[in-house]
Amino acid sequence: MMKELQEVTENRISTARRAAVSQGAARILVVEDEAALSMLLSYNLEAEGFTVDKVERGDEAEIRLSETIPDLVILDWMLPGVSGLEICRRMRARETTRSLPVIMLTARGEESERVRGLAIGADDYVVKPFSVPELMARVHALLRRARPDRASGVLSAGDLALDRQNWRVRRGGRDVQMGPTEFRLLEHLMGKPGRVFSRAQLLDSVWGLSAEIDERTVDVHIGRLRKALSSASEKDPIRTVRGAGYAFDETFGGVG
Repeated sequence: MMKELQEVTENRISTARRAAVSQGAARILVVEDEAALSMLLSYNLEAEGFTVDKVERGDEAEIRLSETIPDLVILDWMLPGVSGLEICRRMRARETTRSLPVIMLTARGEESERVRGLAIGADDYVVKPFSVPELMARVHALLRRARPDRASGVLSAGDLALDRQNWRVRRGGRDVQMGPTEFRLLEHLMGKPGRVFSRAQLLDSVWGLSAEIDERTVDVHIGRLRKALSSASEKDPIRTVRGAGYAFDETFGGVG
């Protein structure tokens, strides 16, 4: 019975993860060294439709943040390697993670400690033990403030508009036909105009962590996306950065 229950749980999480990736869901990085709590957070976040990455050490979090920038970090205060407080301080000192939403988890409930955590740069502070529904509500609230474009469901730049809810792309009054992978690529790039994503980062964010796909596949789909978006007389909104990757042109239609 326990084995069957475990299989059902794993299948539900796997299904939620695939759905989250296919919908371009927000990615949450959970940095927590308590295995049971990390699993609890991951399960509930994935049930909410988020894509979740997990690490147990502060130094591992540093490496992960240098590879892929998530949409929000849930960060334990006390961690092996590097403390959560120091991780938060370093994030706020770097341009790429300066505005990244952070929820700090800690067993320290004193007012002075909460003030210290918020002063170092955390956006919210949750004391253990905590209510999981309350934490989920805080995650949603922070993401709404940090990503107002997600609330509207529409990304637009110049004559180009991407409708997340209806999976529709229009340019200059015409419908643009593209496959689901090209749609997710465009959504990811448009979400952060000007930011350069490596092929590995795009594979991670668009195809998912478990995808066993060669990085050259990204080039193929970028080529298809460009062909779908632009005629001979239209400006290409996708910028290639030699040796680095791809970006949505921050100057396209006055973006940036």
